[in-house]
Amino acid sequence: MKKSLTPIALLAAALLAASGTALADITVGVTVSATGPAASLGIPEKNTIALMPRTIAGQKVNYIVLDDASDTTAAVGNTRKLISESKVDVILGSSTTPNSLAMIDVVSEAKTPMISMAASARIVEPMDDKKKWVFKTPQNDIMMSLAIVEHMAASGVKTVAFIGFSDAYGEGWYQEFSKAAALKNLQIVANERYNRTDTSVTGQALKMVSAKPDAVLIAGSGTPAALPQKTLKERGYAGKFYQTHGVANADFLRVGGKDVEGTFLPAGPVLVAMQLPATHPVRKSASAYVTAYEAAYGKGSVSTFGAHGWDAGVLMSAAVPAALKKAQPGTPEFRAALRDALEQLKEVPGAHGIFSMSANDHLGLDQRARVMVKIENGAWKYQP
Repeated sequence: MKKSLTPIALLAAALLAASGTALADITVGVTVSATGPAASLGIPEKNTIALMPRTIAGQKVNYIVLDDASDTTAAVGNTRKLISESKVDVILGSSTTPNSLAMIDVVSEAKTPMISMAASARIVEPMDDKKKWVFKTPQNDIMMSLAIVEHMAASGVKTVAFIGFSDAYGEGWYQEFSKAAALKNLQIVANERYNRTDTSVTGQALKMVSAKPDAVLIAGSGTPAALPQKTLKERGYAGKFYQTHGVANADFLRVGGKDVEGTFLPAGPVLVAMQLPATHPVRKSASAYVTAYEAAYGKGSVSTFGAHGWDAGVLMSAAVPAALKKAQPGTPEFRAALRDALEQLKEVPGAHGIFSMSANDHLGLDQRARVMVKIENGAWKYQP
């Protein structure tokens, strides 16, 4: 009886078939937030690196994975080390927006392509000589903001209180959500911030409750995003809750518990891959990641953050064959060719959507990359 190949094996086999002359190993540098406040993002990303192909287009691929502990300075230090000491051909990471923004100067100076797993559009916009070396896989905040305001408007919401991280993630979300809210005539009646490491947001919660909003949007990521919602529940707030795609993992459900029941959020299709209609354009590629990850780490272990890492690997794997036709790994010419190849990718199916890059779009996702989800009975429920 013939054994069926896993999605990873099929990918490796296809790339191997296109192989040419043996070249130097491809070296991939990775920095993720496997510890610290963003650990619930970085751990599944780190786990996913272990699932990536060890051979692409006939060339051996070596992965060097470092933990930046959710710290901006450490992320920059890791990036410098990977480039100067390990001579990597590409950087994958980091997990958070502040870390990724801080890494841009380093990779652009070294002319080394970087694929970020963080969300803010500011990582790749506006395009300039530095950001031309940077790509990212998570959906932009404006795409997810539009999904939220459309759902709010359809649900009769007219006033919204906003609370977000007091860093680039929270600020980016407020800017994009404000634009989207204006399109639907939603009024933002409160605008609060808190730190990822805070243990209390009572003052902010009291201000939001007093504003009497129809709904609250919490712009946080990972488990720290549960704090405002739990505090508002304790203070008796009974309106609708919305979170961002930054909370789409099992750790958030565990920490939030009953307090996050009924929450709405936009997410990449991978979060509810098996609930998607058979005709959904991302169901097949999203399900491939779910199958691979759960085979390695257990049923129900998938998060959208690991899938952002998977998509970084998908993009890299799709671009490498073209780069190999122009230069040998370990050289400036290969790094430049890899950057060019990433920019020219079209209709590449990933776990979160279908990627089509261009000189001015280093994300390359469209509306196929978002769905609305509700938390029901401690699980994610697809909202058609």
